[in-house]
Amino acid sequence: MNDSDSDSDSDRDHGQDRYDLLVVGSANADLVVGVERRPAAGETVLGSDLAVHPGGKGGNQAVAAARLGARTALLARVGDDAHGRLLLESQRAAGVETAGVLVGGAPTGVALITVDPSGDNSIVVSPGANARLTPKDIRAAGALFGAARVVSVQLEIPLETVAEVAGAMSPGSRLVLNPSPPAPLPGHVLGACDPLVVNEHEARYMLGESAGSTPQEWARALLALGPRSVVVTLGAAGALVADGRSGDVVPVPSLKVEAVDTTGAGDAFTAALAWRLGLGEELTEAAAFAVRVGAAAVTRRGAQESFPTADEVPAAAEVAAP
Repeated sequence: MNDSDSDSDSDRDHGQDRYDLLVVGSANADLVVGVERRPAAGETVLGSDLAVHPGGKGGNQAVAAARLGARTALLARVGDDAHGRLLLESQRAAGVETAGVLVGGAPTGVALITVDPSGDNSIVVSPGANARLTPKDIRAAGALFGAARVVSVQLEIPLETVAEVAGAMSPGSRLVLNPSPPAPLPGHVLGACDPLVVNEHEARYMLGESAGSTPQEWARALLALGPRSVVVTLGAAGALVADGRSGDVVPVPSLKVEAVDTTGAGDAFTAALAWRLGLGEELTEAAAFAVRVGAAAVTRRGAQESFPTADEVPAAAEVAAP
């Protein structure tokens, strides 16, 4: 599929359809190496055999939502190469609508990932075709936006494209934004977020010296920047939900699980959260489900292959006491 074919596909009449979730974002090939420890500056360490997996925050979220049962579409750009074909095949196998995936313009994006024995990872991303997803591409996909209950976006695509997404939202739809990797966000983008989903690193980046020392302080300070709601993910500690409408800040406890690989867990969380919000759940209820999805994902290796189906999500009764 080339650019002209893809643009034609994205202009199809989707008016008869309704997507639970439209994901706009990156699609990468994940090149993963296991290491005993991550190298210091100037140091070389030996790792495991290289494994290649479909990934990218956008691609991950689309697959995670589709695996759970959400009717999902992806708007992204990949290269006309083997990695691009791998990504498209993965999306289609999960049941994601790929009419909005454009092909060409640059090689497919690549993420270089090291994973240590504790499951923690370090990632370097070469954006490739992701950097060529433009505001024009967003404007050409109006039918997809009109058919989506919730739109999820991240920052592995150009910021001007993210800003275009915020302006393309149809009435009654909801924008979920994970600012990863973190970057300064325009006020109108922040104001459209419902919620803004951040981890500790992203919260501290956005708040700078005014971050405070507790997640509760981060959540309230982030709300003051303009988003309608905020979710702070806390890894093994669960998450924290702050709703600008009520002013409430509510902890959401996690599960006690043995983490094998945290790659993609945040994407699984965000996808699950976005889907459940589209079903009409309250933010705290949706976050509680998303925490269980994220916990299931870290018990398996890889990103997309670790994402659970609805039947594999742990029951609420397994949540640890706060």
